[in-house]
Amino acid sequence: MARVLRMLGIHKRFGPVKALGGVDFELEAGEIHALLGVNGAGKSTLIKILSGVYTHDEGTIEIDGQPVELGSPRAAIEAGVATVQQHPELVPDCTGIENIFLGHEGRKPGLFARIDRTAMRATAQKLLQRFPIEIDLGARIGDMPAVDREIVAILHALRNENARILILDEPTSTLTEREKASLFQLMRSLRAAGIAIIYITHRLEEVFEIADRFTVFRGGRNVATFTSQEATERGVSIPELLLDEKAGDLFPERDGKAVGDVLLAARGLGRSGLFSGVDFELRRGEILGIFGLVGSGVDELSKTLFGAIRPDEGTMQVKGKEVRFRGPHDALKAGIFLVPGDRRTEGLAMTQDVVFNTTVAHLGRASRLGGLLKFGRNRLDTEALARDVGLQPFELDRPVSAFSGGNQQKIVIAKGLFRASDIYIFVEPTVGVDIGARAKLYTLIRELSRRAGVIVMSSDCDEVHGLADRVMALYKGRPVETGGWNASRDQLLSAGIMGARAA
Repeated sequence: MARVLRMLGIHKRFGPVKALGGVDFELEAGEIHALLGVNGAGKSTLIKILSGVYTHDEGTIEIDGQPVELGSPRAAIEAGVATVQQHPELVPDCTGIENIFLGHEGRKPGLFARIDRTAMRATAQKLLQRFPIEIDLGARIGDMPAVDREIVAILHALRNENARILILDEPTSTLTEREKASLFQLMRSLRAAGIAIIYITHRLEEVFEIADRFTVFRGGRNVATFTSQEATERGVSIPELLLDEKAGDLFPERDGKAVGDVLLAARGLGRSGLFSGVDFELRRGEILGIFGLVGSGVDELSKTLFGAIRPDEGTMQVKGKEVRFRGPHDALKAGIFLVPGDRRTEGLAMTQDVVFNTTVAHLGRASRLGGLLKFGRNRLDTEALARDVGLQPFELDRPVSAFSGGNQQKIVIAKGLFRASDIYIFVEPTVGVDIGARAKLYTLIRELSRRAGVIVMSSDCDEVHGLADRVMALYKGRPVETGGWNASRDQLLSAGIMGARAA
């Protein structure tokens, strides 16, 4: 295949920090090339140079064999580079078509300028003919499933006919398996049309499913590039390449000790149309794992336990006493803390700094009598918690929007630790977190369970099975028999994906 991109000897520094140290990277037309690396490895810096957000200090960039200067996002777009960020900024109240052409609507001639909707629809239809995918572009973005929003963002990036290179940053991080299949279908159509795709992901299992080649970044350099076939034949371990060490078990060893008193119990808990018949007990000193795909009722169950959704059947008990929460404030008073799955909209104040976000859930601890904040004490507490969760970079005055997704998740967890609760509920705790940071968070959750009760709810079966002491599954809102608390990984997977009860 023809080479469409060549980056040679790319260097980039931010003050004394060397982000990239002489990186070489090549991309061929009509290939899907996965870019892998732990947070801080340099892959995001390289992508931002290619998309015109950063300028490189040294090195050369060639597109179609011609040297280019990508000094701005506009220059990158004109050179044929299209980028879809991890969280695309779309307008919920506008249709898919309107979002595709946002800022480039075109105008009808005449005395009064009017948007040319006919031309927009015609151009959108040509896009769908060029890249066949089933989607209703006339629907509002706010009414679309996550995969359709991702597709709209991709079509927005490819609306210019000269687009040759497409950068996708963690596009599957919030998708179900079925939605992921739809996205991969579009990616294969793009590949067939000659579009070269740089695919950034932390989900290593997806590399062999969709990528033709992959490149591993570590310490500001690219340390290896393989075709998927070559890596399979040679038994290449991606985790070992990422970490520069033998990959041990991601999950900390279970204590195997007797657990304590019952902290939280649900009896026939349900909410009409969301989930029903949920029974469990959570004890101090253990991790209870609940596996369920998107739409299984897992997210709604977590919000019910935290008081954000009121159940209409069943009961809840905290430390043996029946409770009826009027809202999350009641759950917090009862000693329950939720680390939500959607950290950007439910877990963080994105424009505020790390200290604010860490301490905001417990203003009683963060302030003196009269409501004055303990600025010095709060900063010291935040520093200690930021070290515990491995926050990188260690810049507490930064707005959390400036951190990577994995580090944002660490800040949400630090916020929960500051609360010092008895019951912690983690929903999708490692979404967007690289493999190195994931092991750190798992160890943190295990340590937390030694003094509290922990529930981990996730659509990652391996995460639930590997981390939890006891497991259960939800399928279409109902708990499924998994063969006992010592269910195998396959039994848990079958229960959560197909609703299959263990024999």
